[in-house]
Amino acid sequence: MNATHFLINTVFDLYLMVVILRIWLQMARADFYNPFSQFVVKATHIFVGPMRKVLPSIGNIDTASVVLALAVAALKFVVISSLFGAGNYNPVAILLVSLVVVIKQAFQLVFYILIIRAILSWVSQGYNPFESLLAQLTEPMLAPIRRIIPPIGGLDLSMLVLIIGLQFLQILMGDMFGRMF
Repeated sequence: MNATHFLINTVFDLYLMVVILRIWLQMARADFYNPFSQFVVKATHIFVGPMRKVLPSIGNIDTASVVLALAVAALKFVVISSLFGAGNYNPVAILLVSLVVVIKQAFQLVFYILIIRAILSWVSQGYNPFESLLAQLTEPMLAPIRRIIPPIGGLDLSMLVLIIGLQFLQILMGDMFGRMF
């Protein structure tokens, strides 16, 4: 049963990260002609496209993508609960769990992207479209930190500060929501 739980959890988490990435790309107004952006759009359009006809965007927030992220998290919770014995579903509890799962996955996605960007900055040898996309996503979070803590001796600590802040927020959310987070 652990293998089944792992597989279901991984598949739902990966797709949820792609949906969250779509939301993040739109909020950051990233380059949608980038090959990686095109992958994200194509992977989520099958669900987001029809939902957009019913759910209009609010400002630069794509409500259809947000609803899809919550639906994927809710479906993950229901599938795992059904397979492992719990069958009583409270809609309010499912919505709350879904919201917490989406927030947790968003934190994890930001963490992974920061780590990938840091590693790429060490080995990159010129223009890379994936690296420029990561910069478009992370610069709005890193620029305010750079204004407070400028590079010291050519060493940019903004990524480290943001990673520590994200870890702090994850631990804080874990303390607030317990096992759910």
